[in-house]
Amino acid sequence: MKTLVTGAAGFIGFHVSRVLLERGDEVVGLDNLNDYYDPRLKQARLDMLRPFENFRFVKAELADRVEMENLFAAQHFRRVVHLAAQAGVRNSIENPHIYIESNVTGFLHILEGCRHNAVEHLVYASTSSVYGAGTHMPFSVDQSVDHPLTLYAASKRANELMAHCYSSLYALPTTGLRFFTVYGPWGRPDMALFLFAKNILAGKSINVFNYGKHKRDFTYIDDIAGGVIAALDHTAQPDPGWNSDAPIPSKSPAPFRLYNIGNQRRVDLLRYIEVLEECLGRKAQINLLPLQRGDVPDTWADVESLTRDVGYRPSIPVEEGVKRFVDWYLSYYG
Repeated sequence: MKTLVTGAAGFIGFHVSRVLLERGDEVVGLDNLNDYYDPRLKQARLDMLRPFENFRFVKAELADRVEMENLFAAQHFRRVVHLAAQAGVRNSIENPHIYIESNVTGFLHILEGCRHNAVEHLVYASTSSVYGAGTHMPFSVDQSVDHPLTLYAASKRANELMAHCYSSLYALPTTGLRFFTVYGPWGRPDMALFLFAKNILAGKSINVFNYGKHKRDFTYIDDIAGGVIAALDHTAQPDPGWNSDAPIPSKSPAPFRLYNIGNQRRVDLLRYIEVLEECLGRKAQINLLPLQRGDVPDTWADVESLTRDVGYRPSIPVEEGVKRFVDWYLSYYG
């Protein structure tokens, strides 16, 4: 089973690749190794994958049409897990152009590669950010997501709509997964847990926005990786009960599915920080600041459809997940 994993040097892509390799799948990992954050961390992740005989790494740009066409034509992938993207909610406010190039144009090249090369199933990353200005909790894949607050969220919503077009036009099975605040070992340095740990250990203060009133559906990376692979193993099918008079956003008469993938519970941000303090054995100096532009105050995932369809069951609470992160962080950075 040859699978393309894009963003294989990234946080989620690395973990998904490792689980696929450990169960014996052949993985071609693609990444451009950009410097959005420290490339040495990306190289370190790749160094964990290279010993697998069934792993091959390709450095490439999603936005390079010819390069992507050649890759798909040469490799004959059976399945694709598309996790590469320009990440960062706030960065999309400052640098909007790269989000269209990577997240929209790059995704088009993935879709074209899949449809021209008989890929059996495409699973791709979306985000909880698509819920934008919506406040009805828990967030359901069957509610409206037409009010994104950042271009990053809009680019991911565009991916969902583009995938539906290809599922409808070309019978390409596609499954989109809306990730909810993923954390854990080998995480991204621009995310809150990483930044908090770094500053607390350095004796520096941490910035906590919305005056600490955020609630987040924090989801541990092992739960995420397991859910991605479970979704990959259950190829999207047309909905036999489709009713065009009452369309459901997450389903279709085409082989198309959308799911939330989260922990299905909300945790106060201040409790999250408290757990981190306990694991580090140090107190944080907290700067309470207003809500940032583009931030969603609360997130909470309804994952019942993913549980029903693929057997997804998140199991790691923040107390255990944060401890595992801290153990890794202290080991990696000494």
